[in-house]
Amino acid sequence: MSEDDLEIDLDDLTRRMDGAMVALKHEFASLRTGRASASMLDPVMVDAYGATTPINQVGTVNVPEPRMVTINVWDKSLVNKVEKAIMESGLGINPQTNGTIIMLPIPELNEERRRELTKVAAQYAEQARVAVRNVRRDGMEQLKKAKNAGMSEDDQKIWHDEIQELTDKHIAQIDKALETKQAEIMQV
Repeated sequence: MSEDDLEIDLDDLTRRMDGAMVALKHEFASLRTGRASASMLDPVMVDAYGATTPINQVGTVNVPEPRMVTINVWDKSLVNKVEKAIMESGLGINPQTNGTIIMLPIPELNEERRRELTKVAAQYAEQARVAVRNVRRDGMEQLKKAKNAGMSEDDQKIWHDEIQELTDKHIAQIDKALETKQAEIMQV
């Protein structure tokens, strides 16, 4: 039994939980709040050249005005595919095409659409919570192995509390981020 068997890698658990937060922020950036933003197209993937590709790799995404996003598609043969990907993305935007330029007018959000978006934000937050809990479970598995390798009960309790505290901290950050995003969406 080595000393390593009795150590729990808290840095790794923290890094992985932080990764769930980064992913959540990325998901939240894709939710539109009535203002145009290039990042709202980040989750939209286009079937280009036999691979699923992010929109920003098949064209230039610009925000020329607060309620308009434009995509200048580099390859004319991909214009229809980009248009189709946007329509199927669930963003609720109807693209208007002019040659290789696709314009996305961002409509004013009505009350019903705002409520839908807050539900989507809540789903994203729940996915992040699940990811954090999965990391916690991995930490508890490491703890179980350490127990079998001869870790003292006092040390087990300390590590258990550390892992739980880390989990609680990240869940609280997720809840706060969700609250902020939902307030932003509901703001007229």
